[in-house]
Amino acid sequence: MIRNPILPGFNPDPCICRKGDDLYIAVSSFEWFPSIPIYHSRDMKHWELCAHALTNAEDPDLKGLPSAKGIWAPCLTYCEAEDLFYVVYGVMNSMNARYFDIDNYVITAKDVRGPWSEPVYLHSSGFDASMLHDTDGRKYVVALEWETRDGYEKPGPISVVEYDPAVRKVVGLPRRIWRGATDRGCIEAPHLTRHGDYYYLMCAEGGTGYYHCATMARSKSVWGPYEADPQGPVLTSQPAEANERADWDHLKPHYFNPDSYLQKSGHASYVDLPGGETWLAHLTARPFITDDPDPRTRYRCTLGRETALQRGHWTEDGWLRLEGGGNMAKAEVPESSLPEAPVPAVPARDDFDDAKLRIGWYAPRIDPASFTDLTARPGWLRMRGQESGTSLHKASILARKLTGVHGCAETRMDFTPLCPQHSAGLILYYDNMNFLYLRKYYSETLGQSALSVLELCNGEKREHPEARTPVEDGRDLFLRVMLDGRDVRFSWTYEGEAYREIGPVLDLSHLSDEYSDYGEFTGTMIGLACGDRMLHERTADFDFFTYVDEDA
Repeated sequence: MIRNPILPGFNPDPCICRKGDDLYIAVSSFEWFPSIPIYHSRDMKHWELCAHALTNAEDPDLKGLPSAKGIWAPCLTYCEAEDLFYVVYGVMNSMNARYFDIDNYVITAKDVRGPWSEPVYLHSSGFDASMLHDTDGRKYVVALEWETRDGYEKPGPISVVEYDPAVRKVVGLPRRIWRGATDRGCIEAPHLTRHGDYYYLMCAEGGTGYYHCATMARSKSVWGPYEADPQGPVLTSQPAEANERADWDHLKPHYFNPDSYLQKSGHASYVDLPGGETWLAHLTARPFITDDPDPRTRYRCTLGRETALQRGHWTEDGWLRLEGGGNMAKAEVPESSLPEAPVPAVPARDDFDDAKLRIGWYAPRIDPASFTDLTARPGWLRMRGQESGTSLHKASILARKLTGVHGCAETRMDFTPLCPQHSAGLILYYDNMNFLYLRKYYSETLGQSALSVLELCNGEKREHPEARTPVEDGRDLFLRVMLDGRDVRFSWTYEGEAYREIGPVLDLSHLSDEYSDYGEFTGTMIGLACGDRMLHERTADFDFFTYVDEDA
């Protein structure tokens, strides 16, 4: 069986495509860099991170963008006629006053691992743009056209415009073609495909929260008119139907379904295999259920929105259906008939012995290479401190995706702070307003270096002075964080000594889409941090980083 989610942790908005026997999924990355992770599989069961489509940190420049802005909903397609991969993506620059200022681009590559071309601007009329390569060689871009005017239904209709690759521009203005197959509202995430005699428009409806779903419509012309799938949603976690067109809030926590392991299922794309199988990749989430009386924060998705797979099939009358009947996302699905193709497991431990960072390390908004060095001290990672973890510009945070809520992370650190503006240590980071940080720093109160726990909770800084512990310089520190569901425990030791806990037990669920007041749509990261708010030059050395996910 295939166990969902197949890409656990912060892996939202999946777009699946195929070239021959190779299958690929691209996901959103928002403010994180490198951007647009691409995963590869040959059997639908085993997936490996193989590339990133955006590796130039200056284009796009993500610095200054708040959490949850940046790279939205990439569409990865393969054009067989050109033997060329395409990625269409949006850079969300602002959501002030709900205007959703986004620029959409397209890039191409012969090999999904790159190099990718320079971005070509498409338009700014809406988000979740994607591309169809039609059988006659023409290309079309569909997107949600975001509605800002008073008195008009929000968030807006799906639009389509032709793209001319010869001149690298869209042809005319986008034309509105669809307003949804249901009354769930909040239509988005359009994917336009061809199957048989029809063009199929797959969309997400209900908002990317607890009323999320995937729907379909079809037409014999790109421009419509489109007819709605008579079943309603193809895929969802909440089958109850209601009219929510007037409520364009995406979260809708009152639609949480206690009978479903997977929540928020929607935002899907599909792929047909040569042997007749059809698979849907879709977004999903697994929240903590807390005792918070506020329904907006009672369900907290610390791991963010994840990627799951469902088996599908086409009916005789030309509609896509889930195998096994119904439209509920399943936690487990039967394996594909494709030959088994295991991939190497992601190593739990990184000893930093390579000449460059392994794939899977990220930094918020900037290139990790700009503040890391793997050659100055062979076998160690050297990190140069910059701005605080609250910064939107140059925070030296090197992190991996948190993929489970049980497990531990550990590192060995050599660091001597010279002033209170110097710090380094182990971090759990949701965004620049929500993180947990076990740090070594210089304490003027103690007159020496110390360890303490810094908690940032919706922008409110808590230093936990009772946890302040003097530590020696010149001796390496081993730092550890233990995750047990919602409970987070930090500890530390010198080499050869027993670990000792430091600070209070903290709440992992605070690092979540729902709890955050300043960001949404992403997920928790775990890793290393170094700060020098004085000269941006003090460094910390890390011998290794280990992350064990006990939920895997």
